[in-house]
Amino acid sequence: MQNLSDRLNRLAPSATLAMSQKSSELKAQGVDVINMSVGEPDFNTPDHIKAAAIKAVEENWTRYSPVPGYPSLKEAIVKKLKTENGLAYAPSQILVSNGAKQSVCNTLMAIVNAGDEVIIPAPYWVSYPQMVLLAEGTPVYVEAKIEQDFKITPEQLEAAITPKTRALILCSPSNPTGSVYSKEELEGLKNVLLKHERVIVVADEIYEHINYVGSHASMAQFDDIKDRVVIINGVSKAYAMTGWRIGFIAAPEWVVKGCNKLQGQYTSGPCSVSQKAAEAAWNGPQECVEEMRQAFERRKNLIVKLAKDIPGLEVNDPQGAFYLFPKCSSYFGKSDGNRTINNSTDFAMYLLEVGHVATVGGDAFGSPECFRMSYATSDENIIEAMRRIKEVLAKLS
Repeated sequence: MQNLSDRLNRLAPSATLAMSQKSSELKAQGVDVINMSVGEPDFNTPDHIKAAAIKAVEENWTRYSPVPGYPSLKEAIVKKLKTENGLAYAPSQILVSNGAKQSVCNTLMAIVNAGDEVIIPAPYWVSYPQMVLLAEGTPVYVEAKIEQDFKITPEQLEAAITPKTRALILCSPSNPTGSVYSKEELEGLKNVLLKHERVIVVADEIYEHINYVGSHASMAQFDDIKDRVVIINGVSKAYAMTGWRIGFIAAPEWVVKGCNKLQGQYTSGPCSVSQKAAEAAWNGPQECVEEMRQAFERRKNLIVKLAKDIPGLEVNDPQGAFYLFPKCSSYFGKSDGNRTINNSTDFAMYLLEVGHVATVGGDAFGSPECFRMSYATSDENIIEAMRRIKEVLAKLS
């Protein structure tokens, strides 16, 4: 018998990781592939953060840490939330995990019961629905189209809430669209949520600092709902520390206690050395964050300009993160004589296998008429990738 559990069989593999793997396989065969499928800054971790990690090793910070993270790291997070976001949290309201991905999953596993509904605006990050299914919950999708800048309205949220609704997952700045909710837009959603006391907001703010519209707005800034908000954040995107695997939740203490109990049973505390590096990231100089943000904004302007020059693509102007999510459905049904594009997965595979540019079809993000490109790569790669895409799409008719 080789039957996997029903729990596992309910899950789909990560489409973004699958496309990145396919890209790597083609590269191994000698194909010159430009990989725009993965959500990872192409910058190196800043030197002062690496130095802190080296020092931590030399000082033997190599044993198990407390499950929720070192007290000094939690204090650094408390300070960051106060100085950068104007939010007051106690160290007991912070739990550090192995990346923001685990932080999201911990939260859902801690608050969702079998049959509970979790509202997920679409387009969404590929892992949200799978995590809800893992928690035996039911994903409820609210579609936000390109015409509304991929952001849901209060009216849409109200229509989606039922007595079974337990949580709303809100990602701003967004993966995969780069959309950013303003304070006014968040307030509109908050006013709906105030009428439904059972609903917890899981606010994924991992792209907080990659923002092109000014200051970041958090649902937790509203005092009348703060005790129902779980902030998810970490060092991966802002400090180019994806491989270090440090994320955190800032949440009501009962949620933190639940996540601590869960984490204590299946991973314990995150990597000790990574925690000391993260401490240096939040406590140290922040110029590196702004330098990377400026580079991403320059690249965003470049890719938007080039994408708008490709016939058949509908493009909006992202306000944050490092993704472009163009509408490509005008190509569905078209053919180059050898292969026909039936959907966004076909479209992404065509760009990869014929144009040698790795992207991800929008099906995986709940928006089958679009596809995602990461512009966390060099200007030269962006220019060449868009040239290739324009060239191969011109072959479709």
